[in-house]
Amino acid sequence: MTVSTRLYQTADRQAFIDLNRDWIEEYFVMEDSDREQLEELEASILGKGGRIVVAETDGLVVGTGAILPPPHDPGDGRNWLEIVKMAAHKNLRGRGIGQAVMDALIAQARAMGADAIWLETNADLTAAVRLYQRSGFRHLGASELWPTPYARCNVQMVLLLGDG
Repeated sequence: MTVSTRLYQTADRQAFIDLNRDWIEEYFVMEDSDREQLEELEASILGKGGRIVVAETDGLVVGTGAILPPPHDPGDGRNWLEIVKMAAHKNLRGRGIGQAVMDALIAQARAMGADAIWLETNADLTAAVRLYQRSGFRHLGASELWPTPYARCNVQMVLLLGDG
């Protein structure tokens, strides 16, 4: 299976919503922050200076992810970005879609001048946590945690870019 990535186009809107709704509802419940980012993605992601990446195979959108300025600034002088709403089609997981999206998001972060990337997830999503670790993210310690709007998020990770 060949996976390619590109930036989001308006025609990708429903695929972005559906792919993310699928994994969230499979493992958790939709929260207000999910609804805002999915149903109002033009304002909540793109309107905040973010970018959405989609992964395609055979002309079909099979994965997504977004990167945008985070709601929290740790005040360390770095230009931070946050990865949100990473998803792969549930019947195609484990075939490199997540890695392709992650690689494209990291490239977007570099193009956007980021020094560091932050994300949050849940420890039960072991494949996702392994993907983040393989991509160079490290777990935040208890004293480093950022505020989160999500009840389900119990893991936070960072990737320092460049000299960090």
